This record gives sequence, structure tokens and C-alpha cells, in this order.
Amino acid sequence: MHDAYCRAFDRIGLDYRAVLADSGAIGGTGSQEFHVLADSGEDDIVFSTESSYAANIEKAQCIPEGSRGTPSEPLRRVETPTQKTIEALVRDFQLPITQTVKTLIVKAADGQPAGFVALIIRGDHTLNEIKAEHHPAVLAPLTFATEAEVRDIMGAGPGSLGPLDCPIPVIVDHQAALCSDFGAGANEDGWHWFGLNWGRDLPEPVTADLRNAVEGDLSPDGIGRVLIRRGIEVGHIFQLGTKYSEAMGAQVLDEQGRAVTMHMGCYGIGITRIVAAAIEQRHDERGICWPASLAPFDVCIVPIGANKSPEVITASESLMTRLEAAGFSVLLDDRNLGPGPRFADMDLIGIPVRLVLSPKTLEANQVEWKVRTETEAALIPVDAVLARLTQGVESR
Repeated sequence: MHDAYCRAFDRIGLDYRAVLADSGAIGGTGSQEFHVLADSGEDDIVFSTESSYAANIEKAQCIPEGSRGTPSEPLRRVETPTQKTIEALVRDFQLPITQTVKTLIVKAADGQPAGFVALIIRGDHTLNEIKAEHHPAVLAPLTFATEAEVRDIMGAGPGSLGPLDCPIPVIVDHQAALCSDFGAGANEDGWHWFGLNWGRDLPEPVTADLRNAVEGDLSPDGIGRVLIRRGIEVGHIFQLGTKYSEAMGAQVLDEQGRAVTMHMGCYGIGITRIVAAAIEQRHDERGICWPASLAPFDVCIVPIGANKSPEVITASESLMTRLEAAGFSVLLDDRNLGPGPRFADMDLIGIPVRLVLSPKTLEANQVEWKVRTETEAALIPVDAVLARLTQGVESR
């Protein structure tokens, strides 16, 4: 199914990525989404600069980079009466943001004695909520503690939290676990610890991949760095395994005539999304630039001066008949408008090839050939039109 989807999108002519994705509530494994890259996309797509790795940001693995530095500062407790955010702490104390951590309190999974868990990420990173709720110690769906619950648990508000003397279990993102001499809240309003170090002031942390990828991270497959672009999801495939067939007792006979539980998959293509994505990806200031495989017509014929020269409309209709007989879809724009408005409309619609016939071109037995994505038109013999269109189809 992956190969079939790729062949379809290749033929359509889209710039797309097949990305690893989360299966969501429906379950299953092996989930892959197909995203067309476009600035208007609703999802962030993470992909390697040097390999085929690609994933939705919710699924993109983050590989820790570097090593933890040796402690070089003493632990000190600093009053921070107005610094309620990482940004304020960095600005007012000239502390590198990579030497800060954020503490987020979420509800714990059933069976966890504390009822809540503290998640720690580096100050410049963002929590990946999908990764967090997949952690066995965290309740799914992910539920953040209210401010009242935070104060009851930690003794301070959200702007002053930290891992030192934390009364609930702590899970630290892999990259945050490499921080040294870092700053964090002191679990008392208006106070922070500076010069914190894992293994000296804090126990060696329990770690997990908790953050969103950022551009420039190491690619999870070890090849290159990652870029992040917006994507429009146009297809989704994933394996359901036997999750539903077992529950429904759905069995089939195998080659040996034995009853076996069937394996199921889930597949979908967004037909209207493909149209929208193609327009987002292929347009200019004049309108749509359809890929030939999606264009509503293969070619448009625009007769000019037909009101003064009936031969022009006769030749246009004759050419249209020949092209249609050869299997091409043709639009004849014979509206009683000047050349400018009709040319503008054809550019707006985005038909791949425009043919213009006029008394002057017919006098030389020629037609003006213009490809939508090119700036220059060319005069070619009328009898050469069919061969050139056919050649274009064969080269796709």
C-alpha cells in the first residue's frame, strides 16, 4: 500500500513525504501519513537533509546530542521576585536558555502512588504531548495539573517549579539530562536554584524522549540533520493487526484450509485535499499551475479575431476535433471577449497548454503555443500541435 500510494502521488506530480505518524485512538502500528509540503499545511513534518527519514513532529524521535559538562559552579539559591518565565530568567540573569529547565506537572497513570508526575524539559524546548502521554507513568489522555493542584503538590506556582526536592516522581527529557550548572525553580514562589547539576545536587535522572524536534537536530537514523516544514495530509495508511478481528471473531481460511484470524489495515486518500494541496504547491501570481495529471483540460484553444475572420473559428474547431479524437481534453474559449481577459482566465484556471489562433497565424499556417509555467510563447505549425502534445504525454 505504501508503494501504491507513492506511485499515485508521483504520477500526480506532488512534492510529498511519507512520514512516521501516531495511530491515535484507532490503534494499530506501522502508521504512515503522506504529506504534501506547503506553507499552509496544518502539521509540522520533520525530515532528514541526507536520508529518507521523515516523521510527523508528534512521532519524530529526538536523539540527545553532546555530553554532560563537569560541574563548575556552586549551587546557589537566588531570589527571583518578578521572573515567572524562562524568558525573564534568561533576560534578567544573563543565563543561557540551554542552561535552564522547565517543570510541567501532569496527572500520573492509574496505579502510580503519587497521582502526579513532573516532566522536565530544557528551557528552549517544547513538550511533545503525544510522546508524554505514551509514557507508562503518565495518564492518557495527557492532563496537566491545575494551578491549585500544582500549588498543593509543589508548594509554589507554575513559574517557580524545579526538580530539586520535588515531592513527586520526576521524568527528564534526554537532552535536559545533559544539562550542567543549570537554573530551575526552587519550589517556592520568587526563588530559583542556579548551578544545579545532576548527580551532584540531584539524583541521576530517569529519562525519556519528551520533547518536540527542532530544526538542526540530529536525524534519528544518524544520517544528516533534520528540517521542519509544514505539510498537508493527503493520505494515511496503518496496520491494525488483529486488534479488531480478534474482538469480532473474524476469521478466514488460509491456504491449508485452517481458520485464522485475519490481519486488518486502514487506508485512506483525501481526494479533495489532493486538489487543494496541488494548488497550494503549484501556483503563481496569475493563478493555478496544474500538473498535467490533475488539469481539468489538457489544452485550451483561444481563437482571436474570429468576429472578423470566420476562418479562425473554423480552424479552431477543426483543431479541437483532431485533438479530441486523439484522446485529449480540449477547452475552446470562444467567448466574445478581448484577448487579455481570456488569457488571464486561462492562466487563472491553469490549463497546461494554451493554443492561440488568429488571422495572422493562420496566414502562415501556424498556431501560438504557450505552456502555462513558461513565460515565452512560440509559433509552431498547426500540423505539429498533435505531435508535440503527444510527446509531452509520453515524457511524463
